[in-house]
Amino acid sequence: MHAWQTITTTPSTLGESPFWHPQEQMLYWADIAGCKLHRLNAFTSEVEIWGMPSEPGCFAPCASGGFIIALRDRIVRAKAWGGELHTLSLLDHDATTTRSNDGKCDASGRFWIGTMFEPRTSQQAKLWAYSAQAGAQFKQGNAIVANCLAFSPDSKTVYWADTPQHKIWAWDFDLASSAMTNQRVFKQFAPKPEGWTSGLLSNGGYGGRPDGAAVDSQGNLWVAMFEGRRVVQLSPEGVELQSIEAPVTTCTMPAFGGDDMQTLYLTSARHNRSEAELQREPLMGCVFSLRVNAAGMPVNFYSD
Repeated sequence: MHAWQTITTTPSTLGESPFWHPQEQMLYWADIAGCKLHRLNAFTSEVEIWGMPSEPGCFAPCASGGFIIALRDRIVRAKAWGGELHTLSLLDHDATTTRSNDGKCDASGRFWIGTMFEPRTSQQAKLWAYSAQAGAQFKQGNAIVANCLAFSPDSKTVYWADTPQHKIWAWDFDLASSAMTNQRVFKQFAPKPEGWTSGLLSNGGYGGRPDGAAVDSQGNLWVAMFEGRRVVQLSPEGVELQSIEAPVTTCTMPAFGGDDMQTLYLTSARHNRSEAELQREPLMGCVFSLRVNAAGMPVNFYSD
């Protein structure tokens, strides 16, 4: 197994939503809490930063150029990096308690956005699918923090998680209609023990909770386990195939990239972590890369 490389020295507050742009050979990611988007030139290591007017929960490249971005309470479109933001749709939630979170496009070019209910006291998070033709359509609910959105290579299965429930669901998916049917528990992870403390070797069986995810070409789901300091590879049946130790406890989302799609990128967070944790793990919030023995699926582009 190769070693993790640290590819950014300036940490994000809450790094999320990474994707590899194959034409540009660039890695993109969001700093949600920092209200910024980043892109990294893999050859020069230069990082460009684009400030946002509110938290960018997720974003995706567009087939006609530019980007579609889910801000706190709306979906916006920019024709180019750093360009003017044009509102496409407002999201139907109370922006004082709810914001956009994890999301990405499906193979037909719809932009999917999960939300999070910040008080975390009730299951008010939702999953939306946006298209230019149909607007923002409600797809699922009954979650607190929407995460782990991913589609199988054949687009016949969709995954979605509620991080506080430590649970990933799967549905049968119809790409043509975007219908989700036959909901089932794909993977249930162990709960967080009372009194758990970051950095202790004895963690009571707690291996973190599911955050962002990516799918490889064989249909396996790679999940960043927040507070678990690991990325797990799950088979299409939900069997854990491997657990890869991550560079920091607070890994947030993986993405495949590189010429052969066998570089695994991983974002992380330092948001709301204690001073003791940050001193112990100064790389919290950085982005990392690892060569792996699996090829990922390329990013799906939004279709205007």
